[in-house]
Amino acid sequence: MSDFNAQVIADFNATKGKPGGYFKNAPVLLLHSVGAKSGIERTLPLMYLREGDGPYYIFASKGGDEHNPDWFHNLVANSDAAISVGDGTTIRRVPVAARVVEGEERDRIYAHQAGLYPQFAEYEKKTSRTIPVFELTPA
Repeated sequence: MSDFNAQVIADFNATKGKPGGYFKNAPVLLLHSVGAKSGIERTLPLMYLREGDGPYYIFASKGGDEHNPDWFHNLVANSDAAISVGDGTTIRRVPVAARVVEGEERDRIYAHQAGLYPQFAEYEKKTSRTIPVFELTPA
């Protein structure tokens, strides 16, 4: 795990889900997924989109890199995962089922995220790949 991610996770835990720095005022969750090859649980912070009580959406942007992040492959191989979400008072761990969103549905959700957080539009411009979107539905 990178030092950056370790610091964000520590901040997330200390602030009960409301980290500062780069993620100040952004919705952040911790994704707990099982490594496709290792079988070891991995945890990393990700921005997410959620409307009301609907599913959570996460974006395999990797900052606009030409390759999907490792966690993408983990979720494809093992769609049963968990997330930690916090409201500034408590953190709760929620089991989720992951599904790759495709086509028009994917485009609509990604455009919504890019409208809220312009860096996602920049990520899309930097890469030739279609950035995958996952729907995380609480189990």
